[in-house]
Order: sequence, then C-alpha cells, then structure tokens
Amino acid sequence: MDIEEGGLTVSVPEARDGASEGTGGGVFFNPTQELNRDVTVATLRAYRDREPRAASYLDAMAASGIRGVRAAAEGYRVTCADVDADAVDLAAANLDANGLDGEAVHRDVNALLYDEGPFDVVDLDPYGTPIPFADAAFANGRNLICVTATDTAPLCGAHLNSGIRKYGAVPRNTDYHPEMGLRTLISALVRTAARYDKAARPILSHVSRHYARTYLELESGARAADDCLEALGHVDHCEDCLWREATPGHIADPVAACPECGSDRVLTAGPIWLGPVADADFARAVRREVTDDMGEAKRARKLLGTVARELDTPTHYDQHRLYKEWGEPAIGMEEFVERVRAAGHEASRAHYRGTAVKSTASIPEMREAVLGDDAD
Repeated sequence: MDIEEGGLTVSVPEARDGASEGTGGGVFFNPTQELNRDVTVATLRAYRDREPRAASYLDAMAASGIRGVRAAAEGYRVTCADVDADAVDLAAANLDANGLDGEAVHRDVNALLYDEGPFDVVDLDPYGTPIPFADAAFANGRNLICVTATDTAPLCGAHLNSGIRKYGAVPRNTDYHPEMGLRTLISALVRTAARYDKAARPILSHVSRHYARTYLELESGARAADDCLEALGHVDHCEDCLWREATPGHIADPVAACPECGSDRVLTAGPIWLGPVADADFARAVRREVTDDMGEAKRARKLLGTVARELDTPTHYDQHRLYKEWGEPAIGMEEFVERVRAAGHEASRAHYRGTAVKSTASIPEMREAVLGDDAD
C-alpha cells in the first residue's frame, strides 16, 4: 500500500505493530513510529545548521526505506542497508519513486560500516536492543549517532538480568522507570564510544510510547571521551519514602539505609548517565524545524517544547505517587509546578508522562511547598 508521510509518497507493506512488532513475514513497517521519524527529520534539518559538513546518512535497518527516503528529501546522501533482500528492493523503489538520489544495499550493517565508513550520520533503529550495532556505529560514525531502543523492560529494570547483560549496568525499576531506561541506554552508548576515544554527548533524547530515542554528537579524542565519562554515576533510591540521590563516579557505594526514613529497602542503579539528556537550545531549534506537513507535528512540537524546558536532574517524580504517599488529593500539574517554584525551588514538567515533574526540591520540601499548613 502507498502512504503519505512528510509530503512524500512511500510504498510500504501492511502495518505490523504491538506484540508482533518486528516479527513475522515480509518487510517490516510500523506506522506508530511516525512521531520518531518526524522528530528525526526535524533533527536532521537543525543539525545541518549546527554541523554544515554533515552530508552522508546511513539508514542502518532500512526495511521499507521510509526513514532514508525522508532523509534524502532533506538533501542528505543516503545509504539504506538491510539484510532482507525484499526490503532492499522496496527501499530502492521508494527512493526512485520520489526522484531522490541514494542507494539501497543488501548488507549486514556492521560489515558495511567497517567497509564503507565513515558516515556523517548513522541511524540505528532496530527491533529490540541497538547494542549489537553500537561498536560499528561509533567506530565508523563521524558526527551524529541516532539510536532507538524498543527493549524498554530490560532498560528500565523490569527484566533486571537482561538489562545487566545487554547494557553493562544495573537498571532499577522505579517510579521514574522511563527515565531510568533512557539513562541506562545513554550510559551504554557513551561507554561504547569511549572505547574508540570518542565522546558521545546526547543533544536530544526522548521516551515515547514503548521506545527510547537519543541523538549523540561525537567528538574525537581520549580527553574528550574521559570528560564525557565523568557524567556517569549511580542513583540510590528508597522504595518506601521515594528519597533518591545521584552520585557521580565509576564505582558504586550503595547506601545501607535510607537517610530520610531509615528503611533498608534501598536500590542502587548504575552506572547510568547523570548529565543532560538534551541540549535545550538544540531542542528548541529542532522544534522550529517541525513543519505542518508532518503527520505528528502537534505531538512533536509539544514533546520538543517540554524536553527543552526540562531540568537536568537525573530523576523525575510521579506527582500522583507523591500525593498517594501524602494521603492528599492531587492538584493540577501546572499549579503544582508553580507552587514549588514560588517556594524558591527549581521545577519543571517532564516529558516522560503527563504526571512527571522534576525539581531541585526534596520530597519534604515539595510537600511543604504544595500543601503549606496542611503538610503537618
């Protein structure tokens, strides 16, 4: 069937989504990833202003080639790669049908990266974990590595052992599990890049639906890589009172008991990325590149605006969980944030869910700020 996306007409197979995502016969196509693709295109546009020399783009798991076709329409020199011969034929046909230059190749992407690299922009959008492709991408990427991970259960700690095996970290399943997953992913990618004496810094990231997406800008040099690794660390989290504390460093020093409530039910996660997950100015630049011909333009603008305004704290709070702990009915999110700010603390909404909030205030400080005299 033919679909229109981003002002282009692309032939795709019947959609597969949900539990069957990435499985079954035929070339894969997921319509629910349109937001991901729209943000990718806006990012490629904004990145051209940031790095004008970026020209070549590798769509590493091309499938129908829809992502590569859209990148080619932005003027990038596109290579669509896939191990499925039918996918390669379809990607080539879609490039040709839209009058776009580019090539589609029947290659394993790891081998292609070593044989044909470097590429200025490498886009990894696999089913599941991107880790099997990370070494080749960082070794042979020049400017920007774009990565999607759909295995959110291992990333956030719901499948703990799988997360440890795949990402070389201990993720913990907390009330801020979407952010835990994103920061676990970024940590693994930053450590991978460092093996090749490259710093990989996230300039835009988001968690949407059932995937995490991050865009990592590269800088070559051992010193730059070492500096980037300084943003890794661990988070201690109390399962009872929700206290948490982030500690930079490569070696974990777990807390035996919660300093707030004394509980011994304290989880330690890490190494995770403790630094910013986005460059606020770049996120705003990407938002400006979202155009009305994008099918998810409204959602993309809302998402990017929230990402740009988020505090850089390494965890967020679920407002409903806080009110459950306090035994009080929740107020509106905007009013909640304003009350915390009025008490002299930094606060912002976070994009991870509708009730996600970030603040430099502790939980007792937030309670005092929003409940006032009722906090006693």
